[in-house]
Amino acid sequence: MGKKVKKEAEPPPKDVFDPLTIESKKAATVVLMLNSPEEEILAKACEAIYRFALKGEENKATLLELGAVEPLTKLLTHEDKIVRRNATMIFGILASNNDVKKLLRELDVMNSIIAQLAPEEEVVIHEFASLCLANMSAEYTSKVQILEHGGLEPLVRLLASPDPDVKKNSVECIYNLTQDFQCRAALQELNAIPPILDLLKSEYPVIQLLALKTLGIITNDKEARTTLRDNQGVDHLIKILETKELNDLHIEALSVIANCLEDMDTLVLIQQTGGLKKLLSFAENSTIPDIQKNAAKAITKAAYDPENRKLFHEQEVEKCLVALLGSENDGTKIAASQAISAMCENTGSKEFFNNQGIPQLILLLKSDSEEVREAASLALANLTTCHPANAKAIAEADGVDPLVNILSSRRDGAVANAATVLANVAMQEPLRTGLQSHGVSSALLGPLRSANTVVQSKAALTVAATACDVEARTELRNSGGLEPLVELLRSKHDEVRRHASWAVMVCASDELTAVELCKLGALDILEEVNLSVSRKNKFSEAAYNKLLNNNLSLKYSLTGYLSSSNIISDGFYDYGRINPGTKLLPLKDLCLQEPSDQRAVLLVNSKSSDVSPPPSTEGKSSDVGYGRSISSSSSFRRASKEKTNTGFGSPTEEKSEPPSGRTTALSKGTTKERGSRLLRAQLVWFIL
Repeated sequence: MGKKVKKEAEPPPKDVFDPLTIESKKAATVVLMLNSPEEEILAKACEAIYRFALKGEENKATLLELGAVEPLTKLLTHEDKIVRRNATMIFGILASNNDVKKLLRELDVMNSIIAQLAPEEEVVIHEFASLCLANMSAEYTSKVQILEHGGLEPLVRLLASPDPDVKKNSVECIYNLTQDFQCRAALQELNAIPPILDLLKSEYPVIQLLALKTLGIITNDKEARTTLRDNQGVDHLIKILETKELNDLHIEALSVIANCLEDMDTLVLIQQTGGLKKLLSFAENSTIPDIQKNAAKAITKAAYDPENRKLFHEQEVEKCLVALLGSENDGTKIAASQAISAMCENTGSKEFFNNQGIPQLILLLKSDSEEVREAASLALANLTTCHPANAKAIAEADGVDPLVNILSSRRDGAVANAATVLANVAMQEPLRTGLQSHGVSSALLGPLRSANTVVQSKAALTVAATACDVEARTELRNSGGLEPLVELLRSKHDEVRRHASWAVMVCASDELTAVELCKLGALDILEEVNLSVSRKNKFSEAAYNKLLNNNLSLKYSLTGYLSSSNIISDGFYDYGRINPGTKLLPLKDLCLQEPSDQRAVLLVNSKSSDVSPPPSTEGKSSDVGYGRSISSSSSFRRASKEKTNTGFGSPTEEKSEPPSGRTTALSKGTTKERGSRLLRAQLVWFIL
């Protein structure tokens, strides 16, 4: 046999590139490799970039600067599964960077990312694609894109994934999307509530928490609450509250229950299963402030429905709320006060708080927190409305002083509430008398000047309630409160104008205040208001008439008549008929005017005079230049007999010729008659 000859290895083809192993330590080099046509290089480059991005936010920003995002987006649709998987993993990490998110929206890659949620894809692709969507869904524009590209349906499907990371990312993305009402409606169509409820059974607290937060938003819709009830969701929530180990979920669970309690059928279900008592006991006995606060908020939401209030009252919810008022946490105090405000619509609840609750609320009026004071004052305002016993209880519990102090608060709501309580207290005469010692009228000066229409309205209403007494009107007048009150008559707000008119009507009960109001222009403003069909009201008309009745001289000059109830007194004068809108000068100013050929002004004065009029010839008057003539009561009677009309004459009676000098005429009588004449009414003619 011949010797074997060793076969030589065939050389590689000349057109094939020899394999090259490269070790790169620069991210920029690896980014360049993303444009390679070789699948293996692409896969390894993506893997290296993923590890680099995991190290921190600075690296993500570096990749963005190097231009890695755009070539990576092309790899999301690559034919090779490994390349596609690695690229998806990178975007799951990079999408937490705000600048990357912005660029991804501009590149419009949402459809490519959502495509990675297809059922046939690997679990790891589902994980990072859902993570990318969860990060991007925090932005409103991205939410719109996810919904437009049909991303909600695959996300709901992935809630049933066996992988906890996929579940967590999917429910987080859905939670972000539910901030938009369109998404909530779409979730209802996709029947998303049952799979979300299933997440409450998860062994991972973060998944349970996200599920509760999502339910807390979508159950704001009535249809969602019905679906939750039909799927025994309330039972799941009550069980969470009963489990001490799940105390980190109690706050969110209470938020969902709060929404459910707005639904009457759900509330009845909770009450029938004993869940309502458990809820109230849980709220009262919990040591966690946020839990107590959310429980009180749940009661507040539900108590806006009359039937719900009735059920709550039967369960003695008032005891729980009074206990919560004693919490050390301001948030709990506020929530409890708001719940009491809502429960006040129930008469039985109002009566309960008369003995328990009002003293605690008065203590809260002295709190350092303005929000607490506002919430407490709101509760007291509702408690005293149409309930004299509660108003009396506030006065007896020394609640007036803190209420007066709140009138100077910086929070408009607190000021309006305090004014309402004071108005309710002032409705009772014995209590109203006591208010004056606390300086209520002076304290209302600030609220009357407020720019807030609610505060203006409540302040004017309080003036109307408190100014029934002379002392209150005097204090208001002396403190300068009439001026801002008159200005409120010009308000374009109907309620403000109505309450201001009411207050003016009450203040015009005495002549001094009525005259001052007229000086400030109240009569002119009311006259203008009453000419408008849309602006006038019964109070504006009544206030106008009240002002005239306390200024009979003006009323006579404007209308030409006085009613049988109008009794003239000293100081009444007949100027003559004036046109609407014309100001009637006061008597003091008329005395200072030079005489003219205009009609004389008649003055009634029954006061005795220390100055004896000079004697004159019987039955005649002496002309002494120009001035005024004084005629005694007998002359007045004699002149009256000559007139054809009786009672109060028209301001347009026939004028006498103006004398050319000062004339003083005395009636027939002796010196001994003078004393009695001076005590009678005198007719004073001012020749102007």
